[in-house]
Amino acid sequence: MKQETRPDHTGNDEPEQANGQELLSEQLAERLRNLIVTDELRPGTPLRERTLAEQLQVSRTPLRDALKILAGDGLVQLLPNRGAVVAELTPEQIEEKLDVLGVIEEFAAIRACKLATDAEIGELRALHHEMLAAYERHDRVGYFHLNQRIHRGIVGAARNQTLSDVHSLLNRQLYRYRYQGSVSSEIWHTAIDEHQVIIELLTARDANKLGEYLRRHVHRTWEQLLGAP
Repeated sequence: MKQETRPDHTGNDEPEQANGQELLSEQLAERLRNLIVTDELRPGTPLRERTLAEQLQVSRTPLRDALKILAGDGLVQLLPNRGAVVAELTPEQIEEKLDVLGVIEEFAAIRACKLATDAEIGELRALHHEMLAAYERHDRVGYFHLNQRIHRGIVGAARNQTLSDVHSLLNRQLYRYRYQGSVSSEIWHTAIDEHQVIIELLTARDANKLGEYLRRHVHRTWEQLLGAP
């Protein structure tokens, strides 16, 4: 008589479950990151696990992992006996990080002008048009995400993984402040105009001009928001 075969339950599904848990934590981190960026969770706000878990309708384990991800990004502080709170950078810390981010984007722009394919530049131009549409709709969050995709696209076209990794970390730490700087009602139109110049210089593959312009662009929206000269 043919022996019945049974499914193998030797734990082979554990990696799949772990991957699913990791994906959920990443998704939760992104949701919380957006709440922080748009000031729905302001600096200094306590992030109480039970309250957030109920609000987001998730268990506390992936939420705890998401908070650790955001702590690694510098967006959240994990304090002994106080739990997690939304972090706040001082103006001096913001300036320091923007100095480095500006230099990184300048270097990326110079390399992208030499290494980007015509197709990649075409994609960035298309993203710029999508961003213009978001601006016309007054869709600040949509505009900002497209704005960031353009900046990341230029960095990606530089073909340097270390550059991309450092840029990604700094950019996440400055996410909230770059959002405020780029979509402030007073200067939003200026940011749009500057992105038009960025795309034109990239299309012309004018490496030196684009590098210098992009470095100043990284600083300018924040300086204007502060009313700096």
